[in-house]
Amino acid sequence: VNVGRIEQISKVGDFFVKELPVCDSSLVITRDRTESIRAFHNMCSHRGNKIVWDVSGACASFTCKFHGWNYGLDGRLRVVPDEGRFCDLEKRSLGLTPVAVDVWEGVIFVNLDTAPEQSLTDHLGELAQGLKGYPFDKYTTCFGWHTELNANWKVLKDAFHEAYHVPFLHKRSLPDSFTSEENPYAHAFAFKLFQRNHRMSVFGNPGHRPGSVEGLAQQFGSSIVKRDWDMTELPKGVNPTRSPFWAFDANMFFPNFDLFVFDGTYLTHNFWPLAPDRTVWEINTYFPPAQNAAQRFSQEYSKVLLREALLEDASTLEATQSMLASGAKKVFVLQDQELLVRHGHQVIEDVVGFYDR
Repeated sequence: VNVGRIEQISKVGDFFVKELPVCDSSLVITRDRTESIRAFHNMCSHRGNKIVWDVSGACASFTCKFHGWNYGLDGRLRVVPDEGRFCDLEKRSLGLTPVAVDVWEGVIFVNLDTAPEQSLTDHLGELAQGLKGYPFDKYTTCFGWHTELNANWKVLKDAFHEAYHVPFLHKRSLPDSFTSEENPYAHAFAFKLFQRNHRMSVFGNPGHRPGSVEGLAQQFGSSIVKRDWDMTELPKGVNPTRSPFWAFDANMFFPNFDLFVFDGTYLTHNFWPLAPDRTVWEINTYFPPAQNAAQRFSQEYSKVLLREALLEDASTLEATQSMLASGAKKVFVLQDQELLVRHGHQVIEDVVGFYDR
């Protein structure tokens, strides 16, 4: 699962904590003295207390507040107060419990399996290979939101795996950015299914004319509706059909990480289950560092535009969950443009079925 980006731990000693209640754990991700990125269960080897209580920060080592046990950035147990009172204490075997960690294009992933059966490269597969060359490392200015919703995590996930809702739910925030007279229902023009992941290329209206404020913002930066990209500069997996009507690609990585790639900006979704009807939803949007006030204004406009669209998306989710709980409907009907919803549920059913067996 995706837990963060390398910019969060750019220097030796930087760390951040990622709470993973769905896995019954809390993780510490840090950069050690060899510049290696490491991940550990946030748990003291003595009595199980959380080692790190801050959300993020920088330090030379980690010290438990309970009894003062101290661990290096590499996880090794360094100091045990009153060590002589312990019988046969083997400090070498009492370090922090490591978690498998790997990085793709600056994105940090962990696997809590003690012996992962699959590498990160294999897990991300062909979908990630097609994004190689996209300038993730240049888009380091991040704006983000998170919220807890009373809805199942798949209800949230499904909401972003189709564009069928766009002309209805986003008719105020994005009235004609992704629809046109020729494409009134925001039909995506390309889909690609992989073993567990999938991608959708979303239509952008070439006839969209920005308003005065939007037009001013677009002069100085990218946004989720700007369309002046250079097709020759895009990686093969970005707008793979090279359609002149392309707006963005929605890349969905199993199980809970969505990566929406535009030209000049990108955004991510993470859906973290807390219970069958509770989910933490995290959204981050990334831009190049602003060089002047005009670029900063452009980013703020784009951030607010995205926020308004996300609030529209959020407006349906708890209402959907409340009615699903009734059990009044046993079957739902999906159309062609909801292909990724169908595929996502098939993948989950296959994975759960495998573990059931």
